[in-house]
Amino acid sequence: MNGRAHSLWLGVGLLLAALLVLLLGAGVGSTGFDSVLNAHRDPVAWQILWDIRLPRTLGAWLAGALLGLAGAVAQGLFRNPLADPYLLGSASGAALGVAGALMLFGASTMATQWVVRLGLTGAAFLGAVLGVVLTLTLAKGVQQTLRLLLAGVIVGVVLGAARDLITIAEPDTLQAMQGFMLGSTGFVGWAACGVMAAMLLIAVLVAAALGRVLDGLALGEATARSLGLPLGAVRAVLVGVLALATGAAVAQTGLIAFVGLASPHLVRSIVKTTHGRLVVLAAFMGGLLLMAADVLARWVIAPQELPVGVLTAVLGGSYLLWLMHRRGASGGFK
Repeated sequence: MNGRAHSLWLGVGLLLAALLVLLLGAGVGSTGFDSVLNAHRDPVAWQILWDIRLPRTLGAWLAGALLGLAGAVAQGLFRNPLADPYLLGSASGAALGVAGALMLFGASTMATQWVVRLGLTGAAFLGAVLGVVLTLTLAKGVQQTLRLLLAGVIVGVVLGAARDLITIAEPDTLQAMQGFMLGSTGFVGWAACGVMAAMLLIAVLVAAALGRVLDGLALGEATARSLGLPLGAVRAVLVGVLALATGAAVAQTGLIAFVGLASPHLVRSIVKTTHGRLVVLAAFMGGLLLMAADVLARWVIAPQELPVGVLTAVLGGSYLLWLMHRRGASGGFK
């Protein structure tokens, strides 16, 4: 079986698994499956299922897909297996953009109107672009891996401090940002799902179309240039895709770590494929990971709820430690 067939079967498997978790997530709550079992005869149970649980679970998949795609693009663009939105400053920039929008316009992270969700996404996009540009400027390019990662950490800390100053200066913003900073899908509705679905479609189409460029970059700068690729313009577009995907996810669900880092690695551990297919599979994997984590976060301390960002930080941090141990034992990522 060739790589294309393996990729197809993996994609089908990830989508089927996501459908099963979606059904589970739409039904599970603090009272188990009582609401979904009674939905056909209880209007309140039906409203809980349709207006709260279903968009929340679907929103978790969409946010995870955006983060998984952003991670695949970042790792290919910067030729760095540790690159992800959180290590390059784009997530911190997106959070700063959201905090600024909340302060200036008095919006709410729990708003359900389309205009508000689009506005928060736009603010997060601009902040994410700012974070990546500052990181690249400080690192003086992408050639030095260690310098790039250190620059990303520094930019993330500085932008995070700016975000904290805004939230401290505005008590109303601080209250609105509390759940946002922990990462939660609890305030995702149908409007947020629609915004994320549109952004995901754009990001997937553009990133998949530029997969050949990412393949060329994986072979080295000189090789990519020898292929006649317009690296400057294409890199700018890919940075835009990275910022758009990160900003759309962060604006709707807050800061949820490690999904973007782990998803491409998990895909590559299962199948060897080109970047054109990798970005799609990483999106599917990220959606499945975050949706499963969201369902687990609702169940683990029920009837209370654990913020999904806390859970992904614990699980993702453990996975990162395993990756570092594997790199130390084998001399590099496989």
